[in-house]
Amino acid sequence: MKILLLGKKGQLGWEAQRELFCLGEVFAFDFPEIDFLKPNTIIDLVDEIQPDLIYNAVAYTAVDKAESEPEIARKINAETPGAIAVVCKNKDIPLIHISTDYIFDGLLGKDYVESNQPNPLNIYGSSKLEGENNIIQSGCDYLIFRTSWVYSMREGGFLQKVIQWAKNYEVLRIVDDQIGNPTWARTLAILSSRFLPSSPMLLKEFFHQHKGIYHLAGKGSVSRFEWTKFILENLPKDLHIKTRSVLPAKTKDFPTPAQRPFHSALNCSKFENEFSMRIPEWKQSLVLSMIN
Repeated sequence: MKILLLGKKGQLGWEAQRELFCLGEVFAFDFPEIDFLKPNTIIDLVDEIQPDLIYNAVAYTAVDKAESEPEIARKINAETPGAIAVVCKNKDIPLIHISTDYIFDGLLGKDYVESNQPNPLNIYGSSKLEGENNIIQSGCDYLIFRTSWVYSMREGGFLQKVIQWAKNYEVLRIVDDQIGNPTWARTLAILSSRFLPSSPMLLKEFFHQHKGIYHLAGKGSVSRFEWTKFILENLPKDLHIKTRSVLPAKTKDFPTPAQRPFHSALNCSKFENEFSMRIPEWKQSLVLSMIN
């Protein structure tokens, strides 16, 4: 089986490349090899490789920057996934696509299930929701996984930011009114692919049966404040941490170009029931992520 992985350099793509090779031959690409602002380059790639599965881990994830670059965000998060989905429909190729909890406004007051009404608060969220809709409208067989607060030990994510802050500041102020599901990129890569059949024919039948949107994130919801405290409590002792205190703050204390949802945590029961897989608690995954 041939698998086309898009976004191999990202936190998820890096882990997915190492997981997907168990299913078949992986053809992994990222910018600048391909330009996600130009869907035709990806379409040409599909024509060349003729994959049996496409795994799209590409996203414009700079939430604040998207407010000043809405067209770029829409192209990468909405138009290009839509174009990929049309190719998947025409060539009968199953598609895995990763979406986000930021399609919700966070006002529900509890963890979101798949049937809750989206209402994004920022350009990033609205572009990702448009991407979902474009894939659905294409008519292809897809699995869309909405996830939340993806992290890894690679540069760029929240975990690495906390580590850098902790090395430089004695006191950290972290918001306690934003709630989500910390999701280790390796866990997400495993859970989004390990249940897949390795036969192309069985794979098509599987996608046809299970086609849909699923929430897939670390089990359990937590505030960024509590998440940060747990990170610091479990960091390796040789990192020379300066931080001695973590204080709670409010989102309004840190104005940003993009508005964030307060409670965008995801209920992932549908995924566990549909695929008979257990999602590990976010604390378990976090401890493992820092020793692997």
